[in-house]
Parts: sequence; structure tokens; C-alpha cells
Amino acid sequence: MDIRLTVNGREVIETVEPHVLLLDFLRERLDLKGAKRSCDVQVCGTCTVLVDNMPVSACTYLAVDADGRDVMTIEGFAEQPEFTLFEQAFTRHAAVQCGYCTGGILLTLKSLRDAGELRTEDDIRHGLDSNVCRCTGYRAILEAARELIR
Repeated sequence: MDIRLTVNGREVIETVEPHVLLLDFLRERLDLKGAKRSCDVQVCGTCTVLVDNMPVSACTYLAVDADGRDVMTIEGFAEQPEFTLFEQAFTRHAAVQCGYCTGGILLTLKSLRDAGELRTEDDIRHGLDSNVCRCTGYRAILEAARELIR
């Protein structure tokens, strides 16, 4: 199937098999390795990307379902000026250890903030409930995220 989508602000036109996952399309066809494979069942958040500014688990989202949509990966977010705010907050609070989950967490927080849904600590906790971090214990992530509240 032919698909046309925007990935990190750039138009992409590709032919894909109907069963190709968005995660595999991004990693293998576009060489965007920021979204990671881990659980393959929408539980851990390491594969999170934004589709039309909504966080999705790319490990269960078909590439053909992204046809006509806007996809942002952590690489695309890192190119935006706003990324510096997130990067500084996470650095200041040592909210990154191994980094495997960080891209998904940052994109989820960006989506919440852009939607005006990042107002309280409860918003942070609820918003990140599908992002698993095995290293930090979440305290540092919550502290960093508090800095991003609007």
C-alpha cells in the first residue's frame, strides 16, 4: 500500500505491506531509532510517538494507519526550540538514567502540555501511567515534569 505522511515535519511517501508496524517503519525504513521496542503490547511506553499530537504505541499501530497523518518522533521533538525546556528540566532533576524510556516519556509530556492537560501532579501521574521506567523510581521524573506545568 502507498502511504503519505509527515514525519518530523517532512513529507514521506512510501510503499508498505499492510501488516508493517509504525515502529518498524520508523526504525527500519526511516532510520529513526528513538522509539524503542520493548513489550510489543502497549504497556511500557518506550515506543511512544505522537500521531496528530496524540501519544500512540508504535509497537501496535500500523504504518498504514498513519497515512495522511502527522507523526513526531523524539528526533523531531529534539529539533524544536521547546525541547530545551524539557531537556533542562530532566537534566536538572537527574530524571534520566539508562534513557530507554525517556523518549516516550518526553513525547507524552509534550502532548499533555500542548493539550493544556498538564496542570497538576495528578495530571502528570495519570498522563504517564502507560510509561514504565525501571531505573529512576519516578520521583525525579515527576520533579522534572512539575517544571513543565503550565
